Amino acid sequence: MTTYRAPAVGRRKSPGPRRGGPRFGLADLLGPAAIASVVFVVGLWIRNQGLASLTTVDSAIGSLGLLTGLVSADLMLLQVVLLARIPWVERSWGHDVLTRRHRWIGFASFWLMTAHVVLFAVQRVTRDPAAALDELWTLFVTDAWMLFATVGTILLIMVVVTSMRAARRRLRYESWHLLHLYAYLGIAFTFPHMLQDGADFHEPWARTYWWTLYLFAAGVTVVYRLAYPAWRSLHHRLRVAEVRTEAPGTFSVTLRGHRLDRLRTESGQFFIWRFLDGPGWSRGNPYTLSAAPTADSLRITIKIAGDGSERAARLAPGTRVLIEGPYGTLTARQRRRPRMLMIAAGIGITPMRALLEDTPYAPGEATLLYRYTEAEHAVFASELREIAQRRGVRMHFMPGPRRADASWLPAGVGRHTDDAEALRTLVPDIADRDVYVCGPPAWLSAVRKATGRAGVHRDDLHTEEFAW
Repeated sequence: MTTYRAPAVGRRKSPGPRRGGPRFGLADLLGPAAIASVVFVVGLWIRNQGLASLTTVDSAIGSLGLLTGLVSADLMLLQVVLLARIPWVERSWGHDVLTRRHRWIGFASFWLMTAHVVLFAVQRVTRDPAAALDELWTLFVTDAWMLFATVGTILLIMVVVTSMRAARRRLRYESWHLLHLYAYLGIAFTFPHMLQDGADFHEPWARTYWWTLYLFAAGVTVVYRLAYPAWRSLHHRLRVAEVRTEAPGTFSVTLRGHRLDRLRTESGQFFIWRFLDGPGWSRGNPYTLSAAPTADSLRITIKIAGDGSERAARLAPGTRVLIEGPYGTLTARQRRRPRMLMIAAGIGITPMRALLEDTPYAPGEATLLYRYTEAEHAVFASELREIAQRRGVRMHFMPGPRRADASWLPAGVGRHTDDAEALRTLVPDIADRDVYVCGPPAWLSAVRKATGRAGVHRDDLHTEEFAW
């Protein structure tokens, strides 16, 4: 095997293995701050006679309705902050972790919001059962700002329903993303009725808390989802340089720009891309870098899976590009050990291809397991072989369909071969390596289980799933 070559001029060298214990930063305070905000909201409820009002059925229903509404509103704003693309939060936690926590908090907020609506509806109806319809009409339509709140609630319900896995499987990414944006409008519509009717908003310091929280969530969203990406796109002036077919239904887009090294992009990261090629440009799509970034170029590789990716395959050289990012923590910065194992399936090879190119490692310290269904779908096969020969990477190409839904192995492997045992056979020292994994969710779940049984510590497992 040949020895390692220095990175090309203009290419930012990836960091080596991290030494020492865990590092803490500002982002690590976000979790305790979120818990503190919920505790504070419950304290508001208690201060305004929340516990004392649990003396009769009617007052208890109203009081619990108020509590669930307050906590729901707090959690809604927390989930907005989580996905506001705040750079230091993204770098510390990673997009996958933030997305999962955003989903958990979102569903918790939804069920509390549902309880809030139901409890107040029950309170109104039980007060005058004979005029139930009139009471509900007054509650949801004619009371001050309640029509806005009702519309906002309907929008939030629509967002939650379309976020369920069964619904997402039936929606194109572009459609889901557009529907998801209505969450911001729904939150804005529900805010006025809280200021108007909520007893926990009447004191100046309580109003200060809620206004600060709402304005902070709105501010970081505008700055990091709109203003910051717009400035970066204008400054770096990215344009399409080349579109090249890699495999059936898969193609690479090379982009050129100005001072791209200032983006501080690392191999393994992704951007949200918007190509200014006509109608539909406003819908961004996440694509990972498939080559190590340089001072004037980036490359992404896309598998056609919807309208956005189909349109990208027809991009003309010179097309301008808007970006958000870079995002993601599937980078060499996460390494804790000298040796690495990379496991990829399908288009999940893209970040691995970039990581193999510029991550510091000695010959024999990196191993790649590459799963794909058919030989024609082995994206970057020749490039990977060239990198393996130049840098001393051990590679295992593993073609064929999965042998079972709960297995990461191809069908050609014997059914009595255990998934974890297969890993230990291919990579005997797997427990002493950083393991990077990228691929479809179900397959990735199977790899997680197998690596755990093979002795890989969870802190040494770094994943990125190709899903939304």
